[in-house]
Amino acid sequence: MRKGLVLEGGAMRGLWTAGVTDVMMEHDIWPDGLIGVSAGAAFGCNYKSRQIGRAIRYNTRFAKDSRYSGLRSLLTSGDYFNAEFGYHIVPKQYDIFDDEAFNQNPMEFIVVCTDVETGKPVYQPLTKATPDTYDWIRASASMPLLSKVVELDGRKLLDGGVGDSIPLEYFEKKGYDRNIVILTQPAGYQKKYLRLMPLMRMVLRKYPLMIKAMDERHIFYNQELEYVAEAERQGRCLVIRPDKKIPIGHISHNPDEMRHVYELGRAVGERYLERIKEFYQI
Repeated sequence: MRKGLVLEGGAMRGLWTAGVTDVMMEHDIWPDGLIGVSAGAAFGCNYKSRQIGRAIRYNTRFAKDSRYSGLRSLLTSGDYFNAEFGYHIVPKQYDIFDDEAFNQNPMEFIVVCTDVETGKPVYQPLTKATPDTYDWIRASASMPLLSKVVELDGRKLLDGGVGDSIPLEYFEKKGYDRNIVILTQPAGYQKKYLRLMPLMRMVLRKYPLMIKAMDERHIFYNQELEYVAEAERQGRCLVIRPDKKIPIGHISHNPDEMRHVYELGRAVGERYLERIKEFYQI
């Protein structure tokens, strides 16, 4: 049996997921592999480094800091969430990312990005904490319109949620046969066509295949929800999702709002704890 953990994105909704995963870590629940998309990658990396509470800690600390995020960063650097400060200065100076623990943990850790030249997902395994590792995580979480294209290893990359929002099928093909899937939308949610597509077409005009992927994203996302639902019916996965819409937007500068969302995630994590242990056969 190979135990997998699949974390979808959702920008600041990812703090809800961090609440769930912190509860799992507190109870010594360690999957064999984790695959994270966007915020699922940005916050999920703390699972491999075994740093409980880190995601909520640095997000609330820097919520109103213009060096971390905001329009000033977007206008001056091209990234709403400042790449240098958020992905290189914070983890090295202010809220230290435990590189050694990350490196020593045998858990497989994969982030999903989208290649803007092909519109296809890129699945990048990250085994050692290096500056490039931080940038792969940044690429996975780089939302179109709010981020520059990230160039790494000869690829041009953006938000992994465009290419593969819920990569359960990919993880199953890698041999993970007992997967917990943490979603950030409640039961019954269906993604709708993106109303900002006219603006996306203008901003991403050099990347027609990325535009096509974004134009069809709602279709593929809803198909992935169907795949997850069938896997759940067959007992191949355990799905953890919020009871209702998470009360936070894609962007937030309100520490109290962040803490509230995180605590909602913790509550669900506590409620699912015995089911998680039973599913993982712990």
